[in-house]
Amino acid sequence: MIKTKTLNLSRVFRAGALATSIILSACSSTPLSPYTEDAPPLILVPATQAGVEDKRGRFREIFCAVLEARGETLPDYRPCDDALTRVGIEPDGTGERVELGASKRGLVALHVPGVGWDCFSNWLDMDDSADKYINQYGYDMIIAKVGAMSSTATNARQIRDTIMALGTNNAQPRLVVIGYSKGAPDVLEAIVSYPEIRQHIAAVISAAGAVGGSPLANGATQSQLELLKHWPDAQCSSGDGGAVDSLRPATRKAWLAQNPLPKDIRYYSLVTYPNPERISSVLASSYKKLSRVDARNDSQVLFYDQIIPGSTLIGFVNADHWALAVPIARTHPTISEMFVDQNDYPREALLEAVMRFVEEELAASGK
Repeated sequence: MIKTKTLNLSRVFRAGALATSIILSACSSTPLSPYTEDAPPLILVPATQAGVEDKRGRFREIFCAVLEARGETLPDYRPCDDALTRVGIEPDGTGERVELGASKRGLVALHVPGVGWDCFSNWLDMDDSADKYINQYGYDMIIAKVGAMSSTATNARQIRDTIMALGTNNAQPRLVVIGYSKGAPDVLEAIVSYPEIRQHIAAVISAAGAVGGSPLANGATQSQLELLKHWPDAQCSSGDGGAVDSLRPATRKAWLAQNPLPKDIRYYSLVTYPNPERISSVLASSYKKLSRVDARNDSQVLFYDQIIPGSTLIGFVNADHWALAVPIARTHPTISEMFVDQNDYPREALLEAVMRFVEEELAASGK
């Protein structure tokens, strides 16, 4: 039975729209990408010319097979063609059989959440459906504890401590580190700063990751983000107060330019690329604001800023930023109907598909 809580809706969504991974800029007339001479030289090119390998075809085969096999017994079921967005010319799949049995490797998904997670995770009242679901196929899932309002540097250290505390002594690395939203740059900084964790990591995935930051952060302030501490049931602190600055495009691009990623880890990018009709109404204003830069956004991050340089592109997901990882509609149906009306997505099936894709890649490489 779905549990709900009595809430002051106006209060929740007055402070509540700030529960996005990136809060909205204060002034609509201010350029989202202001003139600056501080950013490193940049160029926008097709992904394949930026060293990105495109394996969307095989990932689609795996995701579609999972959806077909599990059917409508899964929460928020969608047909495969509605779950993934076809962008440009998608490569063909391999046509090989998709393994849907028990995992042979026992991979562990280490989920690194985005901005503000500790502020609203209690309110979400999640039922752990994702980890319970993948457990039955031999996978596991852990949520890393990171600062809701801290910088990437502080959170990188916390990720390092989480991984080292797991005490993995397996001959083969089993951790699939999934960075959602700001969690993605937090993970990348951890990998660069703490080489001792690399031996435990099988793969890193940007899931709607703010790898290149977001123009929305240019007009935001840390004091605005602090409002999340007033969220119902919030248990979060200010941390080092560096979250918003860490999400500014100039900050992220400069970091990427100065910190080449280690070559001994596999990197994958799962990008949210929703049809505009799949944007929840509460996110419509931020979607339109970010569309002043590029309409191909998920309401918080531009699609090309979600891709890790030199990674493997595995899919474009037809979901907005919240729908990918924040299941508001399942435990707060009234709020869903009024504000978060496009929050349904088969997240459990998506997670299974990601884990199976990574396991297949590792097996093919002999690692």
